[in-house]
Amino acid sequence: MAHPLSGANIGTLGAVTGRSGLPSKPLAGAGIALAALGRWPFSAGEKLVMEQRLPAIDDMPPPVFILGHWRSGTTHLYNVMCQSGEWGFVPPVATGLPWDLFGLAKAFAPLLERALPEHRYIDNIPVTPESPQEDEIAIANMSEVSFYHGIYFPRNFAENVQRGLFFDGCSPADIRSWRRQFTYFLRKLYLHQGQKPLLIKNPVYTGRLAMLREMFPGAKFIHIHRNPFEVFLSMRNFYQKLLKEFALQSYEHVDIDETILSVYERMMRAYEEDAANTPAELLIELGYKELDEAPMDALDKIYSALALPGFEASRDAFERYLASVKTFQKNKFAYSDEAAAKVESRLKYFVDKWGYAVPGAAQQPAQNGAAQDSAA
Repeated sequence: MAHPLSGANIGTLGAVTGRSGLPSKPLAGAGIALAALGRWPFSAGEKLVMEQRLPAIDDMPPPVFILGHWRSGTTHLYNVMCQSGEWGFVPPVATGLPWDLFGLAKAFAPLLERALPEHRYIDNIPVTPESPQEDEIAIANMSEVSFYHGIYFPRNFAENVQRGLFFDGCSPADIRSWRRQFTYFLRKLYLHQGQKPLLIKNPVYTGRLAMLREMFPGAKFIHIHRNPFEVFLSMRNFYQKLLKEFALQSYEHVDIDETILSVYERMMRAYEEDAANTPAELLIELGYKELDEAPMDALDKIYSALALPGFEASRDAFERYLASVKTFQKNKFAYSDEAAAKVESRLKYFVDKWGYAVPGAAQQPAQNGAAQDSAA
C-alpha cells in the first residue's frame, strides 16, 4: 500500500495502463498490481454483500460540497466545518481503500494509520486517521476518469488531466461509469459515517456544479476563492511535490505553468457559468481572506446563507480547532515579475473580478467586497 493506487480495482488499473502505458517504475507497478490482485476476492465479496445494505442515493440527505481551485483554502474550511461532528466526511482510510471500507480497511486500520504521513505532501497540514480528505484519490481507485491519473501516469499527462477534470475524450459510457462509481462511493461513505449528511470537498468538482446539481437535487455549495497570483505559485509547488512523490512514469515533459493557467481559466469559467444558474439559497461564495482573518464570521455567513443547522451548537468546537491551528506555518513562495506577468496575461479577468492584486501591491477592499457580495 505504498502508493495510493494500491487501493484500485483490477479493471481501473487495466483501463488506465491500457491508455497510458505501464509504470516505468517496475517495483512500484508490481506492488500496485499485487495489491489489487490480493484484494480482489475481498473487494468483490464486500461489493456483493454491501450492495444490499447501502441506501439508495435518493434516500440520503443532499450533500454539501466545498468547491474552489486547489490551494484556495478548501482544506482549511473542510477541516473547520468537520469539527462540529454533524457531518459525514471522507477519512484517509476511505481514500486508500474505497472498495474495502467495511472489510479489509477495518482489519488493516492500525497498519494504515501508522503508514499515514505526518503532514500532507504539499504543505504542513497534519494528517491523522480522522483528518477529512478530498475524495479524488478514492475516485482514482474506482474509475479510470480521475485527475490523479495524470499525476500517476504523466506519460499521458495532458490527456488524463483533461479527462479527469472536464471529461474530454470520454464517451457517454465513460461518464455514466464515473457517475455510478462516485455515487456508489458516497453511499458507502454515508453508511460508514453513521448516516450523517455528507460534507464533500474536492477542487475537481468546481467545474461540475451543474452536473452535481442534476445528480443531487437540493445539494448546497460553498465556493472559496483566493488571489490567483498566490494560487499560481502554490500550484507550482503542488505539482512538483505530487509528481515527485506519486508519478509512476517520467514527467520531465510536463509544462506545469501552462497546466496551472489553462486549468484555472477553464475550470473557473465553467464554474462561473454554472453559478449564474444556481439559486442563491444553494450557493455561497467567499474569499479565502475572509476565512483567514475572521473565521467565525465567515462560518456564520456560510451557515446563515445556506440555512445549515448547528452553528451555535458547534461554536465552541470551531473555536477550539481554530485556536489549535493559529500558529500553523503556511508555505511561503518568492514572487517574481515573470510569475506575475503570466498570471496577469492569462487570469486578469478573475484578478479584476474579485479585486485582487499582485501580493504586496495595494489591494482594493471596496471593489473586492462588492464583487464577493454580488457573487454570493
